[in-house]
Amino acid sequence: MRLFIIVLFSAFILACGTKPENTNDVSATAKRYPLKGKVTAVDKANKKATVEHEEVPGYMPPMTMDFEIRENWVWEDLQPGVRIQSELVVDNANGKYWLEKIAIEAASIPGQDPAVDPNVGQVGQQVPEFTLTDQDGKPVSLSDYKGKALAITFIYSRCPLPEFCIKMSTNFSDIARAAAKDDAIKDKVRLLSISFDPETDTPAKLRSYGIGYLGKDAKPDFTVWKLAVGKDAEVRKVADFFGLKYRIDETDKTQFQHNLRTIVVSPEGKVVRIFNGSTWKPQELLDALGHAAK
Repeated sequence: MRLFIIVLFSAFILACGTKPENTNDVSATAKRYPLKGKVTAVDKANKKATVEHEEVPGYMPPMTMDFEIRENWVWEDLQPGVRIQSELVVDNANGKYWLEKIAIEAASIPGQDPAVDPNVGQVGQQVPEFTLTDQDGKPVSLSDYKGKALAITFIYSRCPLPEFCIKMSTNFSDIARAAAKDDAIKDKVRLLSISFDPETDTPAKLRSYGIGYLGKDAKPDFTVWKLAVGKDAEVRKVADFFGLKYRIDETDKTQFQHNLRTIVVSPEGKVVRIFNGSTWKPQELLDALGHAAK
């Protein structure tokens, strides 16, 4: 009986997926559920992917299904074998369902970095010079980090998702505290979080944001970890090189749709490691920085 219900549900929801789509056509009664799983097939032409997903708590058991995906930026990274975290939107009023707020967690081969688009920076390439403004209102450039191993990630302060910017900033602040206490590496490694929301993330805002992660009771120390922002064109240049995709969410213009990239840069300014998604652990990044510093 349970198998019959699952098959019936699958047939119904797949049939609904054949209807015309409109990215703004979302009813007030649409429901949202967290969905995790592995991509098994990709149909870029029709903007769909087949996902072998885990149980969706309160909604449906594990199964393999086709889902519409409305976020155009994902198609450069979405490939069979990658794991994703996402939000399943079920709009019964319009007979539609789709995935959004997608985070690509891991490469198809465990332990390997994800494939990097040939149009963006790859391991071994020199990182172009850039100049931004840090949380204290001072200029910060790639050349400032010459001789040190540097990790770069991208965030925006209003991001509400625990597996996106919040996790990136938690990881970076944890690494900064650990590095500051380790005499062997504290002068050899640095961290830089770049905001892609210059309209909101002023230097003062980023300073307050950073203090919130470093600990309000402690004297803020941005020696190891800095946060920076710049003009949109300058931030775009850096983001494009590293394959960071972001755009304003049309359904909520205070939010961004974006992927995740964390990059390790050698003391000579070359890309040595790329972490995709948010599944990496602080110790993994710290080890990569330590290796690069040597």
